[in-house]
Amino acid sequence: MNPGSEVVVTLRRATAPDARPAADVWLRSFAAALPTVVSPRSADEVRDYFRDVVVPLREIWVADAGDDGGGVVGLMVINGDELSQLYLEPDWRGRGLGDRFVELAKERSPVGLELWTFQVNKPAHRFYERHGFVAVEFTDGSGNEEREPDVRYVWEPKP
Repeated sequence: MNPGSEVVVTLRRATAPDARPAADVWLRSFAAALPTVVSPRSADEVRDYFRDVVVPLREIWVADAGDDGGGVVGLMVINGDELSQLYLEPDWRGRGLGDRFVELAKERSPVGLELWTFQVNKPAHRFYERHGFVAVEFTDGSGNEEREPDVRYVWEPKP
């Protein structure tokens, strides 16, 4: 990449070759954003899950910065009206990609969205609240794999 040049990032549906890079983004982002949360799956299990389940069976979008920008730098998974995953390469946070993903999710589910995030992830709370999501439920974490207290957010379009 040339110094001072801007990388164009495209949001597009993931394909089979994106499974490994998307899983690796997820792993790096999870580790950076949630250092106190223990993942119940090994890195290889996460990669297998992306290859066998997420990419072929879910609606997954990737942020693709091209070869000069590092390839896949973010991902979002939508499962019906649930925004079930939104992860960015740590170095790509704060560049508007999360905003673009949330706008896309709202376009894909214009009647409303819900999502879960961990209670310890305060930056995510601020991010989603800025995008109109409202916290509606707090749990002790007994319903998730990580056994980490979480919070459910809901977004409803304005009439």
